[in-house]
Amino acid sequence: MDSGRLFYFCLMDSILLFDDPAIRGSLLPFTFTRPVADLRVGILKISEKWEKLTGTSVSFLSQDYLQKKFPRKSGNALAINGAWLPDSKSLELLKSLTANQAVFFGKILIATYIGETEKNLSAVRDKEIIQMSSEPRLLLKTWNIFQFNGAEIRKDFDLITQGRKSAEINDPYTKLYSPENIFIEEGAVIRAAVLNADGGPIYIGKNTEIQEGTLVRGPFALCESSTLNMGAKIKGDTTVGPHCKIGGEVSNSVIFGFSNKGHEGFLGNSVIGEWCNMGADTNTSNLKNNYSQVKLWDYTVGNYANTGLQFCGLMLGDHSKCGINTMFNTGTVVGIGSNVFGPGFPRKFIPSFAWGGEEGFSTFLFPKFLETAKAVVARRGLELNAEDQEILRTIFEMSKNYRIWETSF
Repeated sequence: MDSGRLFYFCLMDSILLFDDPAIRGSLLPFTFTRPVADLRVGILKISEKWEKLTGTSVSFLSQDYLQKKFPRKSGNALAINGAWLPDSKSLELLKSLTANQAVFFGKILIATYIGETEKNLSAVRDKEIIQMSSEPRLLLKTWNIFQFNGAEIRKDFDLITQGRKSAEINDPYTKLYSPENIFIEEGAVIRAAVLNADGGPIYIGKNTEIQEGTLVRGPFALCESSTLNMGAKIKGDTTVGPHCKIGGEVSNSVIFGFSNKGHEGFLGNSVIGEWCNMGADTNTSNLKNNYSQVKLWDYTVGNYANTGLQFCGLMLGDHSKCGINTMFNTGTVVGIGSNVFGPGFPRKFIPSFAWGGEEGFSTFLFPKFLETAKAVVARRGLELNAEDQEILRTIFEMSKNYRIWETSF
């Protein structure tokens, strides 16, 4: 019996991954549509990491408008900060935790037990406080998603592949470097590609396709049913989530899932949400001409904040799209459901449900946005259900203050 499964039997309660209000706002626009623990970093989402490590399913304590889609299970639970990226050492700390204790790192609540009828974690102030002796890896900012991605791919690779045997590559024209660091799930099709795992592991998920002429460097993850188009150049520390189609050049970026960047163009040090589409020859700048640190829009302060990074590209929220030849400046943030197009560089902060480009923006009216979103989801044989529609409608209302123009599309 492995340590994760042992932890499950010791716990006797479910795991509840909670949104820390002090952290969630700094992870917008991605946490508009999901709890913090539903973010993908590495191969897996944070919630999936906990499930793999502990051998039990998890639930969420998030914003009210998200709770129907991401429900909380009934019963007592071990509440864990959803921004915590766990490893095997995390389990050792939690095994000894009792109901009257709470684990903190500084002022950040890391874990505590919560009763079935408790709707928040306010009772933590009455518990014995245990301070962590070593700093946990916490997802505190949007750029941490790509910043931590290489290390998380390595951890997830070991977690997923331990004790398993990779499928074989039978294509004689595909070249592997460090094949012991490459794991291929059943159903993957690879033709005339180069997979170089000298610098880190490469994970190829089920029913994926890597087309002719593709160059890949690890650490890299290609999740289930995704495709790398002909001639794609994928550099290390990159994750392509499930059901994506990716081409061109991609470096140190995370694409959550169900999104397309099918053509030429550069994407670097960026995070792309779900149901996004990037038009042909879309390019992102990830380095300023003067090599200074990049500032990025911070929803919590309503202004730009210094990331401390020299390399930082694009943060593109769910259901947002851009037209052909779109040029995104260094450190651009685009909200949910926006449509960006036209010549030149658009502004560096584009709010949710915006329509336009360098020449100005109008509001993408919700009925018209919804019509497009339904069509996009239907192309994958899926349906934009009532829960998703209500979440998006709530975000449209929540984000009105960011749209200061008067015209609408």
